Amino acid sequence: MPSSPTPSKPSTTASSSTALYSPAVYQPPFYYQCIIGLLKPLYRLQVWRRSHERDNYQQEVAQRFGKHYPAAPTADIKAEINHKAEMNNNVIWCHAVSLGETNTVAPLLDMLLAHGYKIWLTNTTQTGFARGASRFAADIAQGRLSHSYVPVDSPAVIETFLAHVQPVAALFVETELWANILTKLSEHRIPSILVNGRLSASSFTSYQKIAAVSASMMKNLTLIIAQDNESAKRFRQLGAHSAQIRVAGSLKWVINSPVLNNETIDNKTDDVQATDSNAAKKEHECATIQKQKSGIAVELGIADRPIWVAASTHSGEEIISLSLQEQLLSNPALADTLLIIVPRHPERFDEVATLIQNSTLIMARRSNEEAINTDTQVYLADSMGELMTWYTLADVALVGGSLVDVGGHNPVEPASVATPVLMGRQTQSCQSVVDKLASVGALYQPNNTFYRPINIEDVATNNENIANSDISSSEIKGKQKSSRNKSSLAANDTALIYDQLQSWLSHPPLAKQAGQAGEQMTVQQQAVLTRQFAMIEKVIEQHSNQETL
Repeated sequence: MPSSPTPSKPSTTASSSTALYSPAVYQPPFYYQCIIGLLKPLYRLQVWRRSHERDNYQQEVAQRFGKHYPAAPTADIKAEINHKAEMNNNVIWCHAVSLGETNTVAPLLDMLLAHGYKIWLTNTTQTGFARGASRFAADIAQGRLSHSYVPVDSPAVIETFLAHVQPVAALFVETELWANILTKLSEHRIPSILVNGRLSASSFTSYQKIAAVSASMMKNLTLIIAQDNESAKRFRQLGAHSAQIRVAGSLKWVINSPVLNNETIDNKTDDVQATDSNAAKKEHECATIQKQKSGIAVELGIADRPIWVAASTHSGEEIISLSLQEQLLSNPALADTLLIIVPRHPERFDEVATLIQNSTLIMARRSNEEAINTDTQVYLADSMGELMTWYTLADVALVGGSLVDVGGHNPVEPASVATPVLMGRQTQSCQSVVDKLASVGALYQPNNTFYRPINIEDVATNNENIANSDISSSEIKGKQKSSRNKSSLAANDTALIYDQLQSWLSHPPLAKQAGQAGEQMTVQQQAVLTRQFAMIEKVIEQHSNQETL
């Protein structure tokens, strides 16, 4: 059953390239409404099963089902002098599903806050909610940002939520969209913007299976800010109009966390999120990162040891990492190597600890405050908010979610602190970023034809390659197809990853140069933040102007 448009009040348009896209309100098909109604009590049961033993269970239920919300954010003194505060209400609702999306959008929210907007942040998962609470703790305390779980996709609940929040715009991060939410936003003339929009081939296939629902969502969106041309094409194929879509690059390039989150480390230094490519400043930043690496290693008593981290790991990836570590330790030159494992989800900490204990490796556990001794071979970093510390410390980083079919987590985080990166084949969530880092030798992925190994003799050439690197989606598609034709897919990915890991740990100058290439690439990509911010602000301003006519 096709979605049915409901007339919306007319709007003033400018040129097709700059006008705010203002479609009719598209209702999702009737069967979708029926399914949502049937699933609502089942979803509540699911929330109970998952969360009833947690301290915040009542809070979660009340927020998901529209019973109670925290107070709306209030303007601060700085906002009062900003022209954006002239609006009666300037709250922007931003929905980030989980941990990854929250980290991705955080710099954008920082910029919106700095320009006088107030934020209402929602999350779906417990992990994402915990990250939002910690990342924006100061803003929440100051009343500039309010935080809750996302409301269920029920029209009545959404009406309650919108009446309480009264947003001037709604942002959705990457892919998660809900048909009733978008319909209600459209009915209330609240612009809805998909930021950092990404649509993988597998997600596109899933959305195609519910074509009428997908079409209603695409048409109700005011603006889609896509990461790349391939995603933009898929959004169009689902029913979005070309006037709704802009391509701006990926916010994954923008690192929002301080380099050090370890409260036991007192030697804090300036943030390395530079946007100036000045050579002197670049040299200073690289020296600062190396100083941080040395400082943390001394603090933890592991200076002069080869160190690698397996970060944001999922089930199945820890056992591969332990196997790689056992192989490294069998090499006399790397017999004192230390592996740091950082599981992605806190609920798996004990499971991973048991896995390590059942191996032949000697473990120290951070949550037990166990010291790293000379005989410690694996350090389980079962803590929250310290990932960038471990990336900064490591000589090499294996980024998880890539050895199993998760899609890969953000490789820019280790690259931003000059740590070379290893990833498996499953990187569909961040492939364009992976390919760019591989093209300058900062990231190794089996069978990635963009990978260009770093040679110490070719430092100048490599720096030029970084500056000139501009990989288009069509080039990526073509080269990956060529790779599939020319490379043996039967190659042992784990063996290839081990070879590169051993090479970098055995030759620190090569690893250092690869890391610096990634850090430089990260700096050069920071403009994506200002591009996406400008697009969002333009939509809000255009909508405000239309509403006053």
